Amino acid sequence: MVQVIKADGSTEPFSEEKVLRSIKRAGIPQDLQNRVLQSIKDKLYDNIPTHDIYGFITDTLAHSPEPYSKARYSLKQAIMLLGPTGYPFEDFIARIYQEYNYTTQTRQSLMGKCVMHEVDVEAQKDTSKILIEAKFHNNAGTRSEIQVPLYIKSRYEDLKDKYNFNEAWLVTNTKATTEAITFAECVGMKVVSWNYPEGNSLRDMVEEKNLHPITMLSTLSLQQKAQLMANHTIICRDILEREEALSVLSLPLDVKEEVLREASYIISTHDHSD
Repeated sequence: MVQVIKADGSTEPFSEEKVLRSIKRAGIPQDLQNRVLQSIKDKLYDNIPTHDIYGFITDTLAHSPEPYSKARYSLKQAIMLLGPTGYPFEDFIARIYQEYNYTTQTRQSLMGKCVMHEVDVEAQKDTSKILIEAKFHNNAGTRSEIQVPLYIKSRYEDLKDKYNFNEAWLVTNTKATTEAITFAECVGMKVVSWNYPEGNSLRDMVEEKNLHPITMLSTLSLQQKAQLMANHTIICRDILEREEALSVLSLPLDVKEEVLREASYIISTHDHSD
């Protein structure tokens, strides 16, 4: 049995079912799914890292009749490119919750009872006013440890009375440890990570609302994506609904049209089922 080394260093047996499920969830066309799986099986070796499997998948997709499918498969990695400062990730989280009818503010400096705090995202809907810690990691193996909800709890306690916060949330693009989740839920803190909680995870919300980040686009350079994010253009839908958002890049017409085609492909309706 071929063993796979996961991003956090743990190992598990290679699973064809798991690979197919991830390909299907990303909306890869049916006729490509078996081709991608076979390409992985042809190159498997014992103790293969997950990033090598990811590379085999994306390479096969890039050389397929539908090369934009490579971008569609890159959601998790694309969110990790919302760095290195973490500010674009905060904007991304704020945008997600706006789609769920929250009003949001980012990067507020608030003086608590004791000390000054920078609140990543404040979200408000009806009577709920929420302090959100947007914990960004650029390595898939990095998890939010128990220290993270501990300091969020301390920050919340210092701010809640003065600013009428009644909830605190931890939102991260990777995972949280079991201990961190247990503590957070014990003190009434919501945790949202890449795949937790089931049905309402970060991945679920992005897919449900078609909020795919512009970092998924292969037709733009890293510098061009950074320029768009600096202008608060964070998701592919932004450049489709507001084509003037691309004007800051001064793209030739043919390149602009290709970018829009790829963005449209990425957010097109497809099967997210497991």
